[in-house]
Parts: sequence; C-alpha cells; structure tokens
Amino acid sequence: MADETPKPAPTARPITVALAGNPNSGKTTVFNNLTGAHQHVGNWPGVTVEKKQGTLRHGGCEICVVDLPGTYSLTPYSMEEAIARDFIVEERPDVLVHIVDASNLERSLYLTAQLLELGANVVIALNTMDVASARGDRIDARRLSALLGCLAVPTVARRGEGIEQLKEAMVRAAAEPPARQRHEHFGTDIAEAHIHYGTEVEEHVTDLAALIAADAALSARYPARWLAVALLENDAQAEEKLQAVAGNGEAILKAAEAARAHLENVMSEDVETIMVDARYGYIGGVVKEAVRKGPPDRLTLSDKIDVFVTSRALGIPLFLALMWLTFKLTFGVGAVLADWIDAGVGWLAAWLGGLLGEGLVRSLLVDGVIAGVGGVLVFLPSILIIFFMISLLEDSGYMARAAFIMDRVMHRVGLHGKSFIPLLMGFGCNVPAIMAARTLETRKDRVLTILITPLMSCTARLPIYVLLTAAFFPRGGTWVILSLYLLGVALAIAMGKLFRRFFFAGPEEPFVMELPPYRLPTLKGTAIHMWERASMFLRKAGTIILAGSVVMWFMGAFPWGVEYASAASYAGRLGQVLEPLVRPLGFDWKMAVALTFGVVAKEIVVSTFGVLYGAGSHAGEHDAGLQGAIQGAMTPLTAYGFMVFTLIYVPCLATVAVIKQETGSWKWTAFAVGYSIALAWLAAFVVVWGGRLLGLG
Repeated sequence: MADETPKPAPTARPITVALAGNPNSGKTTVFNNLTGAHQHVGNWPGVTVEKKQGTLRHGGCEICVVDLPGTYSLTPYSMEEAIARDFIVEERPDVLVHIVDASNLERSLYLTAQLLELGANVVIALNTMDVASARGDRIDARRLSALLGCLAVPTVARRGEGIEQLKEAMVRAAAEPPARQRHEHFGTDIAEAHIHYGTEVEEHVTDLAALIAADAALSARYPARWLAVALLENDAQAEEKLQAVAGNGEAILKAAEAARAHLENVMSEDVETIMVDARYGYIGGVVKEAVRKGPPDRLTLSDKIDVFVTSRALGIPLFLALMWLTFKLTFGVGAVLADWIDAGVGWLAAWLGGLLGEGLVRSLLVDGVIAGVGGVLVFLPSILIIFFMISLLEDSGYMARAAFIMDRVMHRVGLHGKSFIPLLMGFGCNVPAIMAARTLETRKDRVLTILITPLMSCTARLPIYVLLTAAFFPRGGTWVILSLYLLGVALAIAMGKLFRRFFFAGPEEPFVMELPPYRLPTLKGTAIHMWERASMFLRKAGTIILAGSVVMWFMGAFPWGVEYASAASYAGRLGQVLEPLVRPLGFDWKMAVALTFGVVAKEIVVSTFGVLYGAGSHAGEHDAGLQGAIQGAMTPLTAYGFMVFTLIYVPCLATVAVIKQETGSWKWTAFAVGYSIALAWLAAFVVVWGGRLLGLG
C-alpha cells in the first residue's frame, strides 16, 4: 500500500547538513557529488585540520554541507574525532549524514550507534552497495532503517547512484523530528533506537542523566543521556564541558566516579569496555536482522588484486613503475601543453612591451609580473597532471597499498610504518603531510616524521625540475625527475634512521592499517580533487608569487638607471654577498638570490630566474624563452646540483610555520631548517664535484 502521508513543506531557512564517516568510506566522493564545484576549503577554527564546505539546492531548499574529518568513533582520542564530535554537539546540524561502508557494515555502524546516542538527526548513506553485492551480501535497507531509527539510503557514490534519493532524505529529515519519520521510498515507520547497556549500567545512566537534566544550563546545551554515558566512560573532554557549563558540576562528577567504581567492582571490568561490548552487541543484532551474508571465504576482486599488488616480489617494482608513469606523463604531455602557454606568455610580453614603450611601468609589467608569474604559470599543465595521477591512485585505493608495501622497508630503517603516509602525502604538499603526522601515537614518532617529511619533493619544486630538465636533459627528463623524487625518499629514510638512533631511541609501535577495497575512480571526483589542489597553486601565483616577482623586479631594476638585473642592482649586491657560500657548488650570484627567495615559496625560484636572467627584458627576444636564457648560465651538472639543492634545503615558510605549530618547539623548528640547509649544501657539493671527477662536466 502506498504511503499517503503528506510530504512536509521545504524549510524556508537554509539547512545545515554534516557528513560523517570512517576513512575510506567514500565520504569525500559523496561530498563532491552533492556539492560539485560549489565548495571551498579552509581550516577549522583554531586548528590546522582541513575544513570543507559546500552548497546545493534541492526541493526548494538551500543546503550547506559540512564535511567532517574522517573518524572511526566519537571517543576523542585524536583532534579529528574531537572536531567531529564538537561540531555535532555544539553546532547541532539539522541533519547528520553518516556515510557507511556497506561492505564493512559492523565496523561502520559503531560510529552510527554513537551518533544516535548524541541525539543527532541521522540519515545513513549505505555506500559501496555494489561491493557488498559482489561479495554476496544482501542488505535490507528498509529493515535497517526501522532497527536503527533513521533512514538508510543505498548509494554507490562513485557512480552517482542514490545521490538524488539521499538529497531527498536530507530535506525530509530536516523537516521532521528524528524520532519518527516516514519516507515513501522505504514505506517504513522509523522509531527511535535505543542501546541498552544492561540493568546495572542503565540504572546509573538514568540517575546521572537526571542530575544533568536538573541543571538548566547543562541540559539546554548537551543531551543528558549522551553526557551521562560519556561521563561513565571517563571521557576527559566531556568532563571539561561539564565543568565549563554546569552549576553543580562537582556533584555530577562525584556521582559519575562513584558509579564507575561500583560498576567495575560488581562487573570486574572497566566501564568503557562494558559499553563498547554493548554497542557491538547491539550492532551484531541489527546486522543479523537486516543483512543476509554471502558465502564465507569468498575472495573479493580486491583480495585477488592484492595477491599481486602487495606481494613481496612485485609490490615495490609496481610502485616504482607507477611513479615512473606519473612522471613520464607529467614531463611528456605537460611539456607540450607548457609550450603553448609559454608561447602565449611570450606573445603577451611582446605585445605589452611594444604597446607601452620604454619606462618604469613597462619594466614592472614585462620584466616583473609577466616574466615572474608567467614563468611559473607555464608549469600549470604539469601540476595538473601530477595531481590528476595522485588523485587516481588515492581514489582507487592504491595509496593505502603503497603504505602497506613500504611498511617493511620503514621498519628496517627504524621508522614507524604509518610514517610513510605523511611522506607519501609530501609528494603533493609538505604542509598537510606534516599535519598528517598526528596519526602517529607517540610524540617521538611524530617529531621524527615531521623532521624528514620536507625531504619529500612537493609539487612546488616541480616547476624548477621541469624548467631545468627541459633545458638540459630534454631526452631523459623523466628519469632525471624520477631520480630526484627517489633521492628525496632515500634521504628521508637515511636521516630517519640517523635521527632515530641519536634522538629518538626506543621501542617501535606496531603498524596497523586498513586496506580499503579497490574502486574505479570517477572522472568527476578525480577532476574535483585535481582542481582543489591546482587552485591552491593558482592562488599562490596570484598572491605570494606575484608579490615575490614584484619585489624581485624592484631589486633588479633599482637603483633606477643601472643595467637591469646587473651586479650593480640591489639584487646583484645581495647576490654578491651570498655568492661565496654557493660558489663551491658552481652556482652564480643569480642562483644564490633565487634560492634565497625560494624560501618564501619554491615556485619563486622560477619567477626569480625569469626576472634575473632577463627572459622578459626585451620583447623581441622572448622567443628564446627562459630555458634559453639559463642555458648560458649553467652546465647540465650544475643544473642537476641546483635541483638537488632545491629538493633538500629549507622548506617554504608555510612548512616552517606548521613545523613549529605541530612540534610546539622552536628548537626542533630551528633544527629542521638548519640540518636541511647543511644537507642540501653537502649533497649538491657531492653531485657537482663527484660529477667533475667522473668527467661529467
């Protein structure tokens, strides 16, 4: 019989929807499908954890979607878990969409149970239903909805299946109280779910909840039952919230302590374990009622692929082959597209130079802005390609395998297996990679990983590599760039072993990592990921690189009247002071100035070359391009030594700032800067002089 309950009218005010879910559950894919291009990225207030927000319209409603950090539970053992829980409790979103991995239902529903305890208005997105079906599992979404007390919508986010139904469920849930909802897609009455912790525990939960409810300020802010459960679990952050708000906080805390002591005495087990077991018992009952399992011991497609991908014999060669392919596409296809942009920049410089004539304004625009910013924008295609490849590897599930494969190598050199995850992220950007070290349990492992992560070659260095390899190694550019990335990995491992021995001695923590199922990446999701990262590069080009280019132009053009970018200019005077430090490496004063400005952002090295080597100085000479301008200033050997130096030396200012923030120590920050400069100088010296001894240049 059709459901004749009238649909609620759409709300007039905007709806706030939060997305929660385990890592690798497809949460980001759902977010991208919901919001498309209408999203922006920032940081959560007071912390450096990434915050994503987006908007959409559905059924006449404006919906603001907030992507919460991925988390396995709401017991705040990490900053991400604390952020997710605080947003749900403090901000009280209208709807909380929990993205559940349908192929791993028991684990995912633990978070669902906690979200329901918070009193959140939950809608479940049963994602990866295709993977569950392939395993032979049959999930009854209607029955699951009734048992959990919240709507469950089957989805396959990577193919966009179920997204429209999910939008409808979000609007519906926002318009109706969560305790009882009806939906025509399911034809199911939804009643409030309740986890029963047993008679002994429930008596204490009820008593504590009554004390909390009696405090008007406290009960108005937090759900009484949830807070009672959290206090019994000895949740330190819940205790802080209690003391900050409650008028009778001490009495409630004493009651909670007495209840814990009584329960542990009676049940001979700590209360947190009792409650965790009760939640899993509840989840087990739900799954038994709503899921028909497939045949046991059935190998999934992911299992079959992993036989080869994670094997000892093939794992590392396959990883290296994929890295080689990434750089081959980056250098090959990217170089062709870069030539088109370079031709456009050259035409713009020539046209503007001819239009303005000689003078200060022409020099600023042609020699400063176009030569600097334009010289960096030439490498946008290479940036887009490498981000596209990284997104493909991440979305497919391969990156988790790469960390698993390298765990054996990491342990042999004294590093934690989880350290490889931040190191791998460092190929994109060192800043979020250093933040990712928070996943390591001990401080010594976190600091050690932070110290070596900047040795990973981020994409900000890529324009330097592409420029110099195109100029000096046109036939073997892929191998040259790959060698730099591998050198960064080798140095990170070597320095990690050295630092472990002298600064961070002690037993190593075990490494446990989830391997998500392989998924076929979608073009839309990959494109969004690629654009998110590339847009950061463009914003940097329009701000930091532009400012750096103007400063470099000023230093090259003044005192006004001297030959542009000559030794008599301010840039020349600075370079002559620095040149003795880098002369043993075969670097001239212009290279010294470029390295100095590269501390702000590595891309500024290229824009500084564009200014100092005069690639845009004369409109008629721009056809030679920046590559031609630097070929007379370096040999292939010094060019490779310069790339090695830029790989290793001081990370950008943003990275230095996040090192200070994450370590909380100026000592470790100064050490990170100091050792990287010394190591860069030594490595470049070995390359240049070793090459000369071998007769390479």
